[in-house]
Amino acid sequence: MAVNLPPIRPQTGQKRPGLMRRIFSEYGQECVVLAAIVLLFVVVTLVNPRFINANNLVTIFSGNAYIAVAAIGMAMVIMTGNIDVSVGALIGVLATVAGTLAVSGYPIWFALVAPIFVGMAVNTVIGVLVAYAKIPSIVVTLGALSILRGGLISVTGGTWISDLPPDFLIAQKRLLGLPVPFLFMIVLTIAAFLWMRYSAFGRSIYAIGGNPEAAVATGIPVERRLVSVFAIHGAFAGVAAILFATQLQVIQSTVPPNLELTIITATVIGGVSILGGSGTVIGSTLATILFATIGSALIFINVSAYWLRAVIGLLILATVLADMLRRHRRT
Repeated sequence: MAVNLPPIRPQTGQKRPGLMRRIFSEYGQECVVLAAIVLLFVVVTLVNPRFINANNLVTIFSGNAYIAVAAIGMAMVIMTGNIDVSVGALIGVLATVAGTLAVSGYPIWFALVAPIFVGMAVNTVIGVLVAYAKIPSIVVTLGALSILRGGLISVTGGTWISDLPPDFLIAQKRLLGLPVPFLFMIVLTIAAFLWMRYSAFGRSIYAIGGNPEAAVATGIPVERRLVSVFAIHGAFAGVAAILFATQLQVIQSTVPPNLELTIITATVIGGVSILGGSGTVIGSTLATILFATIGSALIFINVSAYWLRAVIGLLILATVLADMLRRHRRT
C-alpha cells in the first residue's frame, strides 16, 4: 500500500539567532564585566548612598583612565601571542621625560608629544628583537624592564618634579564638561575597537595570534606587523604616561609599583586571551573601570583595600580558566 508523504522542502537557511544572543556570543566576557560593574554600583549604593556622589564617580571613571589607555596597546600585543612586562617602567620613564621637558622651558606641546615618540622608539626596538631576532617577548621585555627601571633611578635618583606649568596639567582639565582623561579613554577605546574590527591591519593582528603559520600562508607580513604593533603599543604607553604625569601637581621620578601587572590583568580579565587571537579593547577598558569600582567600593563598605589584590587574583584565575575551557570546547 502506497503511503503519501508530505513533500520534503529544501532548507533555505537556518534561523539566525537573536540580537542579544549574537552580542553575548561575540562579546560574552565584555558583557560579564559590564554586568559586574552595574551590580557593584547597585549593591554598594544600597549599602552606602554616598558611593554615587559626583566626586567618587569622577575618581572611578577618570582616575584610572591612563591604565585603560595603556591596556589598549597591551591588548594588541597580547592578541598577537606576545606580552610586555616593561610597560609600567616605560610609563614611569615617559612621565619623567614629560615633566622634565615641561619645567625646563620647552614648549608645552613638545613636552606632551615627545613621550609618545619616545615610547614608539623604545617599543620599536623591542618589536624588532621579538619579530626578527625571534627572542621571546617575555625575555626581551623583562630585560627592558630592568634597563628602564634601573636607568630611571640612576639618572634621577627618584627626585620629585614640581612647579609644573598649569597648561601642562591636561589631566586636570575638562572638555565639554567632562574630565579630559575620561574623554581620552572613551575616544581611544572606540577608535581602536573600530580600527581592529574593520581594517585589514587590525584583522591581521587576530590572525597572527590565532594561527601564525596560517597568517604567513595568506601573505601577512608577520614580522613587520609585530614591529608595528609594538610601536603602536609604545604610542599608547606615551599617552598613558602623559595622563599619569599630569593628574597631580608633582611627578615622582620612579616606576609606579605593580603598574604593568595591573595593565596586563585588565587586558586579560577584559576578555583578551592570554594565548592570543581573540578579545577586544572594549573589554580591557571595562575591566579597568571594574578595578576602580571594586577599589572604591571596598572603601565605602569599610573593607580593607588589600582585598582588592586578592579579588583581582581570583578574577585572573577564573578568566584564564574560562578561556582554556572555551578553547577546549572549540577544539
